[in-house]
Amino acid sequence: MSTHDPADLQPRELLQNAADFFELHGIAYRVVGSMASIAYGENRFTNDVDVVADLKLEHVDDLCAKFQAPDYFVARHAVTDAIQKRFQFNIKHIPAGLKIDVMLPKPTEFSALEQQRAIRLTDPDGLSAVFATPEDVILNKLIFFQMGDSEKHLRDIGGILKVKADAVDRVYITAWAAKLGVAEEWAMIQKRVDDPS
Repeated sequence: MSTHDPADLQPRELLQNAADFFELHGIAYRVVGSMASIAYGENRFTNDVDVVADLKLEHVDDLCAKFQAPDYFVARHAVTDAIQKRFQFNIKHIPAGLKIDVMLPKPTEFSALEQQRAIRLTDPDGLSAVFATPEDVILNKLIFFQMGDSEKHLRDIGGILKVKADAVDRVYITAWAAKLGVAEEWAMIQKRVDDPS
């Protein structure tokens, strides 16, 4: 009988494990970052698993019990600190060398709206989780790019706009880009995609 080697764990399996935990405990969450970009845009390799999850202190014991040694490492004090300060912590899968960054939602109108708009995606291989919408993924990547982060965010946005094309609500993005202070970046990436010459 073959056994699954923990070192062969894939990022999507790690994501599913986290999503299952959040759903079991009734924790509002949404997948963001690279995994969300790939879900809506162009496929590329990533080890990044980013999730926004509204964890409470009452969830710490269950979380640490779920993601425990020898396969996992999560620092209890980091989880508690992140919940209290609305910051982030990570869960490491030791054999596969993967980690999931868990971010606490910010107390803003945009963050609350993101969670309300989040949608469940199920892929052909059975991965099922709640993802931020493509529009909200784009807006967050515009913010990260403006903060001086990598050009990869613009490539991810371009990929979503090409693959999703007419399915992306550009009016919504334009309105929120203005509110979030990234209207200039949004205009630039639209021009790049719509008029590549």
